Amino acid sequence: MALSKPIYSLVGTYLEQLFNHPVRTKSITACFLATSANVTSQRMAGAKKLNQHSVFAYALFGLLFGGSVPHYFYQTVERLISHKLKFRKFLIFLAERLVHAPIYQLLSLYSLSLFEGNSHDTAVKNVEKLFWPVLKANWRYLSIFVYLNIAYVPVMFRPLTMGIIAFIWVVYVARKRRRFQETQEADKATKSA
Repeated sequence: MALSKPIYSLVGTYLEQLFNHPVRTKSITACFLATSANVTSQRMAGAKKLNQHSVFAYALFGLLFGGSVPHYFYQTVERLISHKLKFRKFLIFLAERLVHAPIYQLLSLYSLSLFEGNSHDTAVKNVEKLFWPVLKANWRYLSIFVYLNIAYVPVMFRPLTMGIIAFIWVVYVARKRRRFQETQEADKATKSA
């Protein structure tokens, strides 16, 4: 019971900040989660030394886009889709899956590559190779969680729920990107040899 009081206090403070400063709070949370997920992914892969460029890229992406883009997307969708519609939550789900998910995946793959110090051409090649497999995996594995979040979680708690889901997803994306980069490096090494 002694541990529950600080946890309730922390959650209460977080929810208060989320209410009073939603974009800032979501951006800082996304930065923390993206950084933690990237470090987790690298550790799970057995990295003895962290790739600091990758950690920085995920932190910067989370800070700049991880809170603001979803916040404004959902705010816009909530306003556009009438509260009187019978299947409103399902329509919000479809908008998220068919509009937000593809655009956000494209933005994340391209931005992460640039933030890691790669050129525009390299970033575009990364997007071309990874976009469709990552998007299909996103649709396949995350759709049920996104639907449950939209349909059953109160609006105030959705960022918390999506934060947990996003953490797991970022670990997956970081792993997928790292494998692709390792393949590219191996191809360069065989071509130069």
